[in-house]
Amino acid sequence: PQPAASAAAWLCLRLSDKAAGRAGGAVARPWPDMAALYACTKCHQRFPFEALSQGQQLCKECRIAHPVVKCTYCRTEYQQESKTNTICKKCAQNVQLYGTPKPCQYCNIIAAFIGNKCQRCTNSEKKYGPPYSCEQCKQQCAFDRKDDRKKVDGKLLCWLCTLSYKRVLQKTKEQRKHLSSSSRASHQEKEQYSRLSGGSHYNSFSPDLALDSPGTDHFVIIAQLKEEVATLKKMLHQKDQMILEKEKKITELKADFQYQESQMRAKMNQMEKTHKEVTEQL
Repeated sequence: PQPAASAAAWLCLRLSDKAAGRAGGAVARPWPDMAALYACTKCHQRFPFEALSQGQQLCKECRIAHPVVKCTYCRTEYQQESKTNTICKKCAQNVQLYGTPKPCQYCNIIAAFIGNKCQRCTNSEKKYGPPYSCEQCKQQCAFDRKDDRKKVDGKLLCWLCTLSYKRVLQKTKEQRKHLSSSSRASHQEKEQYSRLSGGSHYNSFSPDLALDSPGTDHFVIIAQLKEEVATLKKMLHQKDQMILEKEKKITELKADFQYQESQMRAKMNQMEKTHKEVTEQL
């Protein structure tokens, strides 16, 4: 959408065009680049459409100043306002209301503010029933939506594994697009060289061969392995946090037990002493 002033100026130009056309005079044309600029959703400055990011519609400077990062708790992506801010606004509000969250008993994401389940698993359980084992991470946190179209390549995956899988597919698509464009450029160069040199042995080269080469399969495998390693590292960190919390709880229980035991012994000694004094008096 254009600003009010620009829209008014454009309307005046259109009205003057019509008047000039009726009078037989020269027709004034509106500015050609007037509709080609769009506002950044952060700084509200105007840029060409190609200069803005997809979805967020941010300019290059705003993308650098406010990168898209994952929330430390719920793992959703959000626009980072400052470098010290590592949790999204929703989790920040929940921390103020309910305190530090616990790991979810299903997905192990540290986002259980109320009870033992995160809000995502709670809503999914109400809607789709109890969770099943994820075919990727093997955790009991995948919800069956009873629709094969919702599955990822026919697999029943949890929320985190679904995001990782889609990210791998997106990277693979971008890599193949890059390989395709580079192979086309190489093909054009070889055709030019073939025409200049008079040779014809380059004409059998096809850019589609680059897409079917083993290199792209290696890219896919490497990207998948990187995603799996990152997921396993996150799971390991979450497990370590759970173990530390359990060890802390065990230490507190041991200390409480020792205190209760010492109090009981002191009470028994006092009762024994009192009983002995009463017996001696008799």
